[in-house]
Amino acid sequence: METSSQKIITKPISVALLGNPNSGKTTLFNALTGLNQKTGNYPGVTVDKHVGVTKTADGAKLNITDLPGTYSLYPKSLDEEVACKVLLGDDIDVAVVVTDSSNLKRHLLLATQVIDLKIPVIVVLNMIDEADALGLKINTEELSRLLGVKTVTVNSRTHQGLDELKKKITEATSSENSFYDVTKTGELNNKEFKKIIAKQFENDALYNSKLNAFEEQDSIYRFNVINYIFAKTVTLPQHATRSFSDKADKLITHPIVGYGILLLVLFVVFQFIFFIAEYPMLWIENSFSFLMEKTASVMPAGQLTDLLVNGVLAGISGIVVFIPQIALLFFFIGLLEDSGYMARVSFIMDKIFRRFGLNGKSVIPIVSGVACAVPSILGTRTISNYKERLITILTIPLMSCSARLPVYTLLISLMVPDDAVLGIFNLKGLVLLGMYLLGFAATLITAFILKLVVKTKEKSYFIMELPVYRMPQWQSIGVIVVGKVKVFLWEAGKIILAVSIVLWFLSSHGPGDTFEKIELKYASSSSDPQIEKQMQADKLEASYAGWLGKKIEPAIAPLGFDWKIGIALITSFAAREVFVGTMATIYSANDSENVTSVREKLILEKAKDGKPKYNVAVCMSLLVFYAFAMQCMSTMAVVLRETKSWKWMFAQLFYMTGLAYVSSYIVYNLF
Repeated sequence: METSSQKIITKPISVALLGNPNSGKTTLFNALTGLNQKTGNYPGVTVDKHVGVTKTADGAKLNITDLPGTYSLYPKSLDEEVACKVLLGDDIDVAVVVTDSSNLKRHLLLATQVIDLKIPVIVVLNMIDEADALGLKINTEELSRLLGVKTVTVNSRTHQGLDELKKKITEATSSENSFYDVTKTGELNNKEFKKIIAKQFENDALYNSKLNAFEEQDSIYRFNVINYIFAKTVTLPQHATRSFSDKADKLITHPIVGYGILLLVLFVVFQFIFFIAEYPMLWIENSFSFLMEKTASVMPAGQLTDLLVNGVLAGISGIVVFIPQIALLFFFIGLLEDSGYMARVSFIMDKIFRRFGLNGKSVIPIVSGVACAVPSILGTRTISNYKERLITILTIPLMSCSARLPVYTLLISLMVPDDAVLGIFNLKGLVLLGMYLLGFAATLITAFILKLVVKTKEKSYFIMELPVYRMPQWQSIGVIVVGKVKVFLWEAGKIILAVSIVLWFLSSHGPGDTFEKIELKYASSSSDPQIEKQMQADKLEASYAGWLGKKIEPAIAPLGFDWKIGIALITSFAAREVFVGTMATIYSANDSENVTSVREKLILEKAKDGKPKYNVAVCMSLLVFYAFAMQCMSTMAVVLRETKSWKWMFAQLFYMTGLAYVSSYIVYNLF
C-alpha cells in the first residue's frame, strides 16, 4: 500500500545536471552513471550531449543529462545557451544544481535562478571534503530552509552521499520560495522570471536593449540575498591559512618557472607514451601475426583467405596495435584536467596567446587538440570574441591529434634507433615530443598570420576561476579512457576496415589479363622464393591500386614519396590513422605467406638503388607532411558547421595542404 511518504516510481525520471565550470559536475555524472553513458548532440546544434542512466535503491530509473557548464541563465556562449534552453523545455522533471562547497557564495547565483524557474530542484553541496579541509562549516538544514529546496552534501570522488541524492531526486517538488522581489526592482513580479529568461532567445531588439540593465539589476539583488543566506548558514574558520593550491601556484603560475614546469610535464608524458606502451604494443603485434599465420595455414588458399588475412586482419591490426598509446594519451589528458593543472596552463599561456590573436580561453581547445580536433573545435563555443574563436577554430587542426599518433609511431620506429639519451631518456619519446612542439609552433605562427588577416573591433576579456588542486578521480579518468578508446576503435575501425577491403580488392586485381601474363612470365621459376617475391611485387604494381598510385606519383615524387605512399595519402584523407592500415594492406597484397608486421615489411622495403626505402629523409618528409596536412574529413565538416562559411573551410584546406607540401619538400631535400 502506498503511503504519503512513499511513492512508487514507474516512469523514468528525467534529470538535468548543471553547475558552474569546476564544480565537479562531470565527476558527479560519472560517479552516478559509470559506463552507462552515451554521447550525442543536442537537436540542431553540435554541442556535446552526455546522457547516462542510474537507478535508486527502490528501482526507480533516472535518466541523467549532463548539461554544459554555465555561470548564469543569462548565457554568454552557445554552451550556456544550450543549458538554459534545456531548462526552459518541458522534458526535465528535476534539476540538480551542483555547487562547490568550498566556494558556495559564487555558485549559489545559478542555484537561485534555477529555483525561480519553478521546477523541482536539488542543490548538491559537492566536494564537501574540501570545505571541511578549509575549516568551513555549512548548516545544511538552514540552507535548505532558506533556499526552499532539498540540499545534499556529496563527495563525488568517494561516492559519499550518492544514495541520498538519488532518493531526494525522487522526492523533489517545486519550491515555493522566490528570490525575485518586486519591492526591490519596482518592475517585475516573481512569476515573470521564467518569461524574462525565455525572451532572450526571441531576437526582440527592444527587449535586448534593456536586457543588460535588467541582468545587472537582477544579479545585484540576488547577491544581496546570497550574502544573507551565506552569513546565516556558513561559519568561516577563525584563522585563515594558505592552502596547498596557493602555495603550489607560486611556482606553477610563475611567469618563468611555470613554462619550464609545463615543458617538463609534456616531456614526461611523451616518454611514458613511448616507453610504457611499447610492451603491450609488441604483444598485440605478435598476437595478430600469429592469428594471421594460423588463419592462412588452416584455411584453403584462395580469394576468401587472401581477403581475410591481407584485407581484414592486416587492416585491423594496423589500428588495434596503437590502443595502448591512445589510452595513455587520454589518460594523461584526463589526469591533467582532473587535477586542476590544465586550468593553470590556460592562465600562464594567456599572455603569450594574446600576442598571436588568441586568449587564455583558446588554450583548452588547442591543448585538447592533441586528443581530437573535432570536439576541440566544438569547445571553442565558450570563446565569446568572434575573431579569437575563428582563429582558434582554424588553427586547432595543426595540433598533433591522436589520429596522427599511429603515423608518428610507425615512422619514428623506422628511423630512430632504440637508444637512450643520457642513459635514461627514450630517444623516440624525444622525437615524438618534438613533433607535438612543431604542431604547437605552427599553430601560433598561423594564428599570428590570421590576426593580421581577420579584422574586428570587438574587445576580449579572459576571466577564469582556478580550481584547487585535487587528487585525480581514477574511476572518472578510467571511464573517460574506456569511452575514448571505444570511440577511437569504432570510428577509426569501421573506416579502416572498409578502406582495407577496398584496397585489398584494388591491389589484388588488375585490368584484363595482366595478372595471368605476369604469372606466365615467372612460371618456370615459381619455386624460387626470390622470384616469387618479385612476381608479387610486379602484380601489385600492375594492379588497380598500382595504376592509381602511378597517376599521382609525379606530383609527390619531389617529396620522396612513391606510388605506394601516394595510395596511403589518398585513403588517409578519410582519417589520418588510415595511413597505417593502408600500408599494412598494400604490403600484404598477394603475399599471404608473409604475415610479418607492417613495420618489419617497411624496414625490408628497398628503393630502386637497393638502399632502404624508408630512410631518414623519407620518414622525416612523411612526418612533416602529416603534421601539417588536413587529412581529416570530419574536421573539415565541423569547421564548416562552426564557421558557417565555405570560404574559411577551403582556405584552411588549401593553406594546410600547401604548408605540408612545401615543408615536406624542404625537409626531404635537407636530409
